[in-house]
Amino acid sequence: MSGTPRLRTAAALTAAAAALTLAGCGSTASGGSGGSGDAQAGFVIGKGGLDTVPLASRKAAPAIGGKDLEGKPVTLSDYQGKIVVVNIWGSWCSPCRAEAKGLEQAYEKYQGQGVQFLGINTRDTDPTNAKRFEDVNGIQYPSIYDPDGTQILKFPKGSLNPQSIPTTMVIDRQGRVAARAMKGLTPDELDQLIAPVVAEQP
Repeated sequence: MSGTPRLRTAAALTAAAAALTLAGCGSTASGGSGGSGDAQAGFVIGKGGLDTVPLASRKAAPAIGGKDLEGKPVTLSDYQGKIVVVNIWGSWCSPCRAEAKGLEQAYEKYQGQGVQFLGINTRDTDPTNAKRFEDVNGIQYPSIYDPDGTQILKFPKGSLNPQSIPTTMVIDRQGRVAARAMKGLTPDELDQLIAPVVAEQP
């Protein structure tokens, strides 16, 4: 009988975590931690949830890194001097599945233009599920395995909502956060997010 309350508590915690996961995956909110948070991060809220940061207001992206899904070390700084498109995703997330092939197509389209893609896989407790997701969708760019969200939480306050999955961020050639979308993206929306940063003078 003494084990029953513990089992009930564990079940309640599991249900709460699942609710947060579903809420985050379904979020299409454009804001971060609120209007003031967005202002602190320098974002100009754009149409359709595509937000940008003017050149003068951009802040350095954090030093994210870890091991990829194959166990190899990978860091954002590996791509210094390139534009980096960072996509935060989970295999459990329906919008992530919907946008995955478009992300791979954009990676192939822009890789000859000094653009690198880097995923951050989160809340997948078993990397096997994440690997299967990449195989099914033909994803060729690396992803940092970040099941507990440690790397996500390194981003500056207001730059993203950790509960909003998927989120895509564009880091400019100087390593600064330039654009963001906290929702699943279509190929056209990816172009709208990436192309202006590519067009900036190196």
